[in-house]
Amino acid sequence: MSTFVLVHGAWHGEWCWDRIVPLLQDAGHRVLTFDLPGHGMDKTLPSEVTLKNYTDRLCSILDNESEKVILVGHSMGGIVITQIAEYRSEKIQLLVYICAFLPTNEQTLLQILENDKKESPPTVVLSADKTYLELKDDLIKDVFYGECSESDIFEAKGKLCVQPLLPFITPVRITEDHFEKVPRVYIETLKDNAISIMCQREMYTRTPCRQIITLDTDHSPFFSQPEVLSSHLKNLVCE
Repeated sequence: MSTFVLVHGAWHGEWCWDRIVPLLQDAGHRVLTFDLPGHGMDKTLPSEVTLKNYTDRLCSILDNESEKVILVGHSMGGIVITQIAEYRSEKIQLLVYICAFLPTNEQTLLQILENDKKESPPTVVLSADKTYLELKDDLIKDVFYGECSESDIFEAKGKLCVQPLLPFITPVRITEDHFEKVPRVYIETLKDNAISIMCQREMYTRTPCRQIITLDTDHSPFFSQPEVLSSHLKNLVCE
């Protein structure tokens, strides 16, 4: 069986994987989750959080693994797993992007967002000290959890944190010798209001993946369709 390492996205923490973990474990897989610095239970100040902090945390996890892992990133987590594939390509069996940012060399997450031609209003507010981003409460459901139950939305809202800004504006640096040698799978989400389906398709067209999986879900399939998402993840081990 395989080891899955699951990387959460912006404003979230490892808690977002709570329904996926047991479904993968029931199939015999090992599953590792963690909070990125400044997220979940981690109390690093937003002003101190950088993309390097994110990748250092993930490097420490991968360095403890003797076998290659399936590395899964959701949303902003795509930036993290992309950069890690440059640093630890020998530790990764497969990269899996779940409606995630898939940057090219020297590209930032913010640049991708700015190119995403969505007609929806801005969902974030920059803090007064310009170190983190806060979500507008009235837009959270439509952007992240459009297909989720009201109880899931209520619970998630209580756990969301502020998002450090620096990881959004730091360019990813990758090469053909490392990142490009790791196989990739992209799981696109058709009803996504955080990263439009057009933007998702532009990213995986520019950086081709060996397989594209389509989910008819919102931006949070780990809540709205956990069984379907976990089934696709399990199937990747058999392919």
